[in-house]
Amino acid sequence: MSAAYPAQESERDRWILARRGPRNRLDPRRPYAQVHEIEPDERLRPVPISTIFLTNRECPWRCLMCDLWTNTLTEPVPEGAIPAQIAYALPRLPPARWVKLYNSGSFFDPKAIPPGDYEEIAKILSGAERVIVESHPALVGNASVAFRDSLKGRLEVALGLETIHPEVLPRLNKRMTLEQFRRAADFLGRERIAVRAFVLVGLPFANEREGLDWACRSLDFAFDSGASVVSLIPTRLGNGALEALAERGEFSTPLLSSLEEALAFGLSKKRGRVFADLCNLERLRRCGVCFERRKRRLEDMNRTQAVLARVSCAACGAGS
Repeated sequence: MSAAYPAQESERDRWILARRGPRNRLDPRRPYAQVHEIEPDERLRPVPISTIFLTNRECPWRCLMCDLWTNTLTEPVPEGAIPAQIAYALPRLPPARWVKLYNSGSFFDPKAIPPGDYEEIAKILSGAERVIVESHPALVGNASVAFRDSLKGRLEVALGLETIHPEVLPRLNKRMTLEQFRRAADFLGRERIAVRAFVLVGLPFANEREGLDWACRSLDFAFDSGASVVSLIPTRLGNGALEALAERGEFSTPLLSSLEEALAFGLSKKRGRVFADLCNLERLRRCGVCFERRKRRLEDMNRTQAVLARVSCAACGAGS
């Protein structure tokens, strides 16, 4: 059985790193992926979005649940590489009104996205009505305002809240407090920068029911803090660390029903847009009879922002 997860914060990075597999080999002048998405705006009008997954240096935080490091570099990219990645991706995607720049870390980490590239990035994205980036709350500040000022369109910053569970959040190794999250969201709000939050569905060190309950509580906290959008992320295996916890009975992949209930809860509150992250949803498959219907229901709920009738399945008991 794998060694226990360290009680001491100072030992957790080493424990997490020791359980990693290899990184993917990447070109610093190419994004590692780009996809076309549709997302409803505040008035529920469908908006085409270009989502670009930028190649850059790994995030300095070693979060317990993160597998994004697999598509990062060990060294910072040179100035000019990030604009080159964006310029490469956009012509390969359909026309879009919004652009998401996700970089497996924090956009405002100067060792990930050189601040000297902000103006060139803004020029390339001059036609975008909204630009969405992600950041650790600790890095929200003057750089966020500088990038906002360089853009013609609106800026939105996605912050990883993860969970407000008082015992689990400190153990995620994110090195963030709820007060820090709230301060970052307040700052962005005062600067007229929109906020979206990432919330985990399924937690290490908690059972299935607790994971769902705390996802709903965390969703409320995100809206209380000023978020206008919450994305629900099913916590997934694949980074080595969670496999080690699973071996010890301290983590299991959440049930599809937990994601369904968390999304329905969020939408029923009507406090802002709520989305279920459906990337790699197959990892939550338990029943081959109803999975595709339940996936379509989640897609439709994301699109309409309405709670739809549950899918019933005699084979697995879903919807009963």
